[in-house]
Amino acid sequence: MKQFLLAFIPIFVAVDAIAVMPMFLSLTNGLVLKDIRKIIIQSVWTAISLALVFILLGKGIFNVLGITVGDFMVAGGIILFCIAIIDLISPGKKRRVGYSEDLGVVPIGTPLIVGPAVLTTCLIIVDEYGVFATILSVVVNVLLAGILFYFSRQVSRVIGRSGANALSKIMALLLAAIAVMMIRKGLVFIFSGL
Repeated sequence: MKQFLLAFIPIFVAVDAIAVMPMFLSLTNGLVLKDIRKIIIQSVWTAISLALVFILLGKGIFNVLGITVGDFMVAGGIILFCIAIIDLISPGKKRRVGYSEDLGVVPIGTPLIVGPAVLTTCLIIVDEYGVFATILSVVVNVLLAGILFYFSRQVSRVIGRSGANALSKIMALLLAAIAVMMIRKGLVFIFSGL
């Protein structure tokens, strides 16, 4: 249980469903509930599938390319830090996308739910907390995002735009702290191997 909770928190921060919710609302604006449900199912399925493939095959790809875990921790930490900084200083994530049948796959399933931040976090925490805890935490986090999207109109009315923005900034700050921790651990890993 402890391993799951330790894996759950960084993935929860990386998924950042609260920050994605306003984009989900704008992308699905004007659609009937039946279409919204279909998009949610499609996005959850896409996000989980992509994360699982990356968790299971990522290490093998690294071995072929000669990339160490330390290298990936530093690179991933830098990417996560950049994403966090962009989220902190930008007025809001904006993407201009028209409606299509694959809206749940791209852009909602990926890169909005499972993008670079989640994939990087998954590959790093799999070494720390194990494959099972990582997969379980990804599945639970993506399902939570799907539930949030299903109730997004009600949540939006309760917390308002300002509340969603404030929560998004707090998540970005936590993501920045996790990124710094990953860079520190990656450097320790690299220098301990010298």
